[in-house]
Amino acid sequence: MRWLRQLLGGNRVQLDPERQQTLLRDVRHRYGARSPQRFPEQAEAIARLLDDDDGLVVAARILGEAADEAHAALQAQVHDVHRRTGRRLLLHRRNYRPLWKEAGPSLRWPLFALPSGLHPYAQVAAAATVVGSRAARLDRVTDPTPLVTHVFEVLDLTTAGWEYGRVRVDTDAAALAERLISAAGRVLATMDDPPRLPPAVRELMRRNNTLDVHDPAGPRVVGGFNPGARMREVLLA
Repeated sequence: MRWLRQLLGGNRVQLDPERQQTLLRDVRHRYGARSPQRFPEQAEAIARLLDDDDGLVVAARILGEAADEAHAALQAQVHDVHRRTGRRLLLHRRNYRPLWKEAGPSLRWPLFALPSGLHPYAQVAAAATVVGSRAARLDRVTDPTPLVTHVFEVLDLTTAGWEYGRVRVDTDAAALAERLISAAGRVLATMDDPPRLPPAVRELMRRNNTLDVHDPAGPRVVGGFNPGARMREVLLA
């Protein structure tokens, strides 16, 4: 693995775990749903804070925590559905779409209520931006394989939420998806042996559906977003 060879070889970087903790604490508490700033402004401010190797480690951690917490929340919901109704739902982290297709009305989209306080349109969107913009540095600070897996998990949850989870496709939601797709493409491009694209991504890439994108503050349609076309453009390049 190239990232491990880099860490063990002569290209080591000086990382500061205490500073990473400070950065993570800062972006958790200063930004999110309670901040008066608009989400695009928050995402840009956070990305500026994380614009070095320690910030890249923090960005990878944010994406990992968001994916892990969302999965844990869905596990709890699946267990609750079974307890109340006896209905058994299948939950697979590599492909959330079958779960949402079967039980979307019974589920709550987990990314809006992550226990750590991370918000998909603020900290998570910023983390995807940082990972994408600094992808060439990833093999010096972390293993890119679990990171790109987490990026795809959050992307899967995002698009499944639009289709089956009653999540509104506004400019903030579309920006999150765009940042995740871009980050995934750039990380894969740095890898010697990139993993196969997950089933949810391959399913969407076979489509050519353009979704209306709304103004976050009202019902007005302000544009369109074609997830499948964008994924083909970035991930098959």
